[in-house]
Amino acid sequence: MKLYSLFLVFLLPLWLSAQAKREYEVRTIAFYNVENLFDIYNDTLAFDDDRTPEGKDRWTQERYQHKITQTSKVISEIGREITRSAPDIIGLCEIENKQVVEDLIASEMLRKNTYGIIHFDSPDERGIDVALLFKKNAFNVHTFKSHRLLLYNEEGFRDYTRDQLVVGGILDNEAFYFIVNHWPSRSGGESRSRPFRLAAAKLNKRIIDSLHKVDIQAKIISMGDFNDDPTSDSFKKILRTKGKTKKIDSLNLINPMEKIFKKGYGSLAYRDKWNLFDQFYFSSNLLNLNSQEFRFWKAGIYNPNYLITQNGKYEGYPLRTYAGGSYLGGYSDHFPVFMYLIRESTSRTPPKEGN
Repeated sequence: MKLYSLFLVFLLPLWLSAQAKREYEVRTIAFYNVENLFDIYNDTLAFDDDRTPEGKDRWTQERYQHKITQTSKVISEIGREITRSAPDIIGLCEIENKQVVEDLIASEMLRKNTYGIIHFDSPDERGIDVALLFKKNAFNVHTFKSHRLLLYNEEGFRDYTRDQLVVGGILDNEAFYFIVNHWPSRSGGESRSRPFRLAAAKLNKRIIDSLHKVDIQAKIISMGDFNDDPTSDSFKKILRTKGKTKKIDSLNLINPMEKIFKKGYGSLAYRDKWNLFDQFYFSSNLLNLNSQEFRFWKAGIYNPNYLITQNGKYEGYPLRTYAGGSYLGGYSDHFPVFMYLIRESTSRTPPKEGN
């Protein structure tokens, strides 16, 4: 684990001796919608025909390899300014299968991190899934399960979507659960598709409640592309997330992205409007005051200049792989998001680079 000297000012009476220099352990948690990371092969069970060499997108091996390189570059740099290393835990969505994730972590930018993969095939009609990457020397996986979201349209036919992935284990010496989401899109309009995301929120709430029944002290972080903003009904009425940390109890869920959204920031743009669909929320025990346990430090959107379209119709938007049917060779139509966990260090010997 990396050890860093950080100047943190604590405003609580317990820490009136603040502004003292201390060493802290920092872990980076990231989430990235990688915009259709498909292989070049036609899957007869999914609508992936466009992403083949003969398809509309002319998805060749060269373009696929470029996408792997671009995506791995982004992931490798998230949080690096603080930790000097790639993220410890990474949620991914819009990946076609486990093989593309294996190609991703085998890339030059990521291979030294020795990532493990948790992945299940979802029933999504386009063949896209979610996955969790984790550094094997940081997180010891104990349990993992894929939870199916059953949806039916107005005609009573099944509407297939992504599963919700739950992974439990030990992050250093602390028990954590990570949930990776990619909720139903706004296809057909926000209002018409809203019931599907409300159903996804209810499933997520049941998962979190069941984890708390097993262990009321469970530290839970849910992440994903929710296709809803932090102030949407799915968050405020179903999950009852809190953007402020005053007057909370042990069962509250904290959403640090709400404050970011209210300041006008987003992770994707559509018709000159910014949305913050890519989010984290977590159990309130990650606000604990015990300096020997991991606690939430801060969250943000990772949007360096190279991820931003610099001119033209989509100036300021995320630099995509495709836009308007044309190949741009960019990164994704979403910016990744990240959060830091921090605790006071008990060690004085930093590990080697890449851990």
